[in-house]
Amino acid sequence: MDVGGWLRSLGLGQYEALFRSSDIDADILPELTEVDLEKLGVSLGHRKRLLRAIALLSAAGTSAAPPVSTAAKPQDAAERRQLTVMFCDLVGSTALSARFDPEELREEIRAYQNAVSGVVARYDGFVAKFMGDGVLAYFGYPHEDDAERAVRAGLEIEAAVTSLETRGTEGLAVRIGIATGLVVVGDLVGEGSAQEQAVVGETPNLAARLQALAEPGQIVLAGTTRRLIGDLFRLRDLGRQTAKGFAEPVEAFAVEDVVVTESRFEAARRGITDLVGRAAESALLRDRLREAWAGAGRIVLLSGEAGIGKSRLAAQLAAEVANEPHTRLRYQCSPYHRDSVLHPFVVALARAAHLAPDDPPETQLDKLEAILAPPRIAGTHRSLHPCCRSLPATATRRSH
Repeated sequence: MDVGGWLRSLGLGQYEALFRSSDIDADILPELTEVDLEKLGVSLGHRKRLLRAIALLSAAGTSAAPPVSTAAKPQDAAERRQLTVMFCDLVGSTALSARFDPEELREEIRAYQNAVSGVVARYDGFVAKFMGDGVLAYFGYPHEDDAERAVRAGLEIEAAVTSLETRGTEGLAVRIGIATGLVVVGDLVGEGSAQEQAVVGETPNLAARLQALAEPGQIVLAGTTRRLIGDLFRLRDLGRQTAKGFAEPVEAFAVEDVVVTESRFEAARRGITDLVGRAAESALLRDRLREAWAGAGRIVLLSGEAGIGKSRLAAQLAAEVANEPHTRLRYQCSPYHRDSVLHPFVVALARAAHLAPDDPPETQLDKLEAILAPPRIAGTHRSLHPCCRSLPATATRRSH
């Protein structure tokens, strides 16, 4: 059985390169456990889907598995698409090859490839190709925030590779280039586990050129990617850089860190456009808010597909009542922390306590205790919400 084809038939083709680099073939597949998949970096939902499919294979026998059609599927046909492309390169691989025995070098490269593949898969990217010590990955199939996913994946890859244990005295480091643009995603090329989808356009070339400009341990973005991520990351403008194969100098930005924001929606957009065509919904929200302020219990759920304007509608309501006295609480879930149910509360507490990433544990504990201690009011104790205790009486918490 072709494991790559089986994964694609499940809609999990992004793990094909990861399975291939980990030497998982049809014989090994039935032996995979949840612990194995977690170590590979497979998300919780995808682990469950894979284990269910493996159980079906085991029950029916691998030979009884439904054949994977080799006919062209709609997603295999050439099409024009916007992709965010990441090119990741291992620093100093030539020096490694001189220092290690070929078998030892193979293990080092495999550990590096597995680390990169695992992170890319967690962010729903697709590893398109391993090129020695280089990895080419695409982001852009199912999400509206693929540029952000690529940058977050890049930061996690840099940390993961740096922390890898090696046989040498020096740690590993990577250079990463990320670019976004229109490409033509072509027909599948190759056979079996070597199969890949060809991407034609200048975006992959730009990502490779930006990778070459990066310092060890650095991520460099193209201007198009920078515009898509708003203010979600702290960046350093590198100015326009000369890139081989490009007639004009290209914009380049170095990623320094993730910005902790109260609103991902506002941080991702540098300026909010006017609200159009939502008069009825906006009026309904205002009515429910007035009723709640009058003492009636009210809950409003905004639900719908990504990108239809839910956050924009909530932001409009917040702007309309900004000058009226109220307390606003914000708890944000994140697609990047799906395995942590308490993540929204952890972030809210950290923001209220003004925790800094470089605070030592003792300082963080002192800050948390300061906001959690009940304040004394006229000789009595009054218990306030943890996210409000550190704020002055006139302050508001902005949320939706």
